[in-house]
Amino acid sequence: MTGEPGWGPRPALTDRRGRPRRTGWRRLLPTWRMVTGGVLAVLIVLIGGFFLGYALVSIPDPNAAATAQSNVYLYADGKTEIARDGEVNRENVTLAEVAKNTRYAVLSAEDRNFYHESAVSPKAMVRAAWNTATGKGRQSGSTITQQYVKNYYLNQSQTAVRKVKEFFIAIKLDRNESKDQILEGYLNTSYYGRNAYGIQAAAQAYFAKNASELTTAEGAYLATLLNAPSEYDLAAHPENAPAAKGRWNYVLDGMVKEGWLSKSERDATVFPTIDKPKPVASKAGQRGYLIEAVNRYLADNHIVDADTLAMGGYRIVTTIQKPKEDAFVAAAQKNIYDKLGKKQADKYVRAGGASIDPATGNVVALYGGIDYTKQYVSSATNRTYPPGSTFKPVILASAIQHESSTQDKQPITPSTVYDGTNKREVIGDDGPTGYKPENEDGASYPSISVTRAMDKSVNAVYAQMAQDVGTSKVIDTAHDLGMPDGVKIPQTPAMALGAFGASPLDMAQVYATLANHGKQIPYSLVVKITKDGHDMDLPKREAVQSVPREAADTTTSVLRSVVDSPGATATVAQDSGWPSAAKTGTAEEDIAAWFAGYTPKLATVVAVLGMNPDNGKQEKLYGALGVDRVNGGGPPGSVWADYTAAALKGVPKVNFKLDTRNGDSEQPPVTTSRPTDTPTSTPPPTTAPPTTTTPPTTPPTTTAPPTTPPPTTTEPPPTTEPPTPTRTFNPIGGVTGGPGGTGGGQDEASPPSG
Repeated sequence: MTGEPGWGPRPALTDRRGRPRRTGWRRLLPTWRMVTGGVLAVLIVLIGGFFLGYALVSIPDPNAAATAQSNVYLYADGKTEIARDGEVNRENVTLAEVAKNTRYAVLSAEDRNFYHESAVSPKAMVRAAWNTATGKGRQSGSTITQQYVKNYYLNQSQTAVRKVKEFFIAIKLDRNESKDQILEGYLNTSYYGRNAYGIQAAAQAYFAKNASELTTAEGAYLATLLNAPSEYDLAAHPENAPAAKGRWNYVLDGMVKEGWLSKSERDATVFPTIDKPKPVASKAGQRGYLIEAVNRYLADNHIVDADTLAMGGYRIVTTIQKPKEDAFVAAAQKNIYDKLGKKQADKYVRAGGASIDPATGNVVALYGGIDYTKQYVSSATNRTYPPGSTFKPVILASAIQHESSTQDKQPITPSTVYDGTNKREVIGDDGPTGYKPENEDGASYPSISVTRAMDKSVNAVYAQMAQDVGTSKVIDTAHDLGMPDGVKIPQTPAMALGAFGASPLDMAQVYATLANHGKQIPYSLVVKITKDGHDMDLPKREAVQSVPREAADTTTSVLRSVVDSPGATATVAQDSGWPSAAKTGTAEEDIAAWFAGYTPKLATVVAVLGMNPDNGKQEKLYGALGVDRVNGGGPPGSVWADYTAAALKGVPKVNFKLDTRNGDSEQPPVTTSRPTDTPTSTPPPTTAPPTTTTPPTTPPTTTAPPTTPPPTTTEPPPTTEPPTPTRTFNPIGGVTGGPGGTGGGQDEASPPSG
């Protein structure tokens, strides 16, 4: 066998030089010569590219950023101008005219290695690219030199070509100018918010002093603004105080680390008091509120960031309809500001509101307050006041959406009967929770239906219902209806009292979704935006059935009862002349009163808030506007009714078409006159019920008695107990001015309730 061909050892395979050839997986690996050659080739290309770029890119003349264009804001018709904004407020100063501690604060915030490193930092650029790619937040990785080049010579566009130019110009600039010259240019071209370009304008805008006079705390605050100039202006956004102060502390700690500030000085430094914004004539009336709301919408939706928008040149057509905006102003003036008296509480009155077309999601009117030059913070977007009982419909919608049951396993429907005894302890799956909500004025309703409990805004019932449904499910429903994630709803039964901060615009989004039969359309403030004649992309806003129509429409039918039933809290809505669904809300100690409601064509929320014009503290409104107590059915409801009547004047009147448990139903016409006799307690039923009843044949929709099976025991009139306020919420204070005021600062707020 051994002599036959094909047997025995095979000769080794070799290359032309007689070396054994690589076999198997080793053939896939490059040789050291290939690796060396490849590395050398890449280095040659990079070095050649660097020198080529350095030779081709020259330092250009300063661009038009030094004299930014105006932004033009238009009403929804695309023709009528609201305002022009964006004219640059700048006063250049030398580096010697900037306080040394402020210079160090800016270096600590933006580029701590500025004086002893090159104009570009490849390490920082790689780190920023990695953090951006891995979802840790978008970062520029730019040095102060690169930022100055972007501000002064180039533009804010995020393109590869611009970044390459920035890289080479920064290197050349670093060779042609000193570090002090570059830092001086950076300080004079950076944007600090409040339309202030440059450190001198910023020092005047926030502290009414020259840049040379800034304290360490003030300089650190201005350095903080470079990171987010619009968001960290706490006069405009007091809710961002934790983030701004965190950044401020980061700047100071960096100064200590770099040896620019001693530890003892750092410990003695306290957060500075920020001046009230100075009035801007071009933003008088509602103009300033509209501009600020539109700008924030553009930034929040990543259409145009604040820094880029501040450079000007944008033409913005808003969703605001001038006739409706004018109607809102007139209604607020007539029902609130014309009724101000001379009591101390009258000085605290602030009003705000928002109105949305449910079919499109467009904000058609926004009322921020008496005048932007007198009251800087918009009451339409202020998220520091509790919405009170206007949140109760969300709990009912969630109960229907999730087919929830009571503690004794009965389905929750509009006719389900609850114990509404004042201060009744909420019962959970594991027994008593310890939470005992107080009803308004201490009224008790030992046996009351879900519908009538909404009519009378019974806290005891809806706190228990929130527990029955599950507070996490209620929060999910709130988000389904359009409540922003930024609104922090407590995961406790106290949510029934609206014990959290939300703005009228936030609540208008929720009620617009209910009006649109559970289809959510994210609200918009912009119809069209163009730059240099080119349209910019806007977010896609498709209607999504986020809440089942049955849940939304059943909630609407109950809210119609709040308008149409004698003794209910929202009967003032009948003055609009339109079929309406609504809910009132009043915060603890009368610091806020709300009216939230809708017709088939318009969803609107109005709030009257109590705020100290000097320090932003939330204040009680007892005795203001000529009434002992300001409640939602009073001035806010009157504004709502007058505005709605005017806004829908000439629009063909239609009724609600609701799809409840028994199918699609056209709601019958409702009376448009106010009842002459409004009882103060629930009309006694005729028969006694068990804890709950069977589902109704039709949810109540008119002033006629509900068609649900009548209870079988007499519902006693409400009993009263001395009110004992239950504090459940302590928001950050807002800032504002008021009639005769000039603006506001910031302060901690007093705790409200639902």
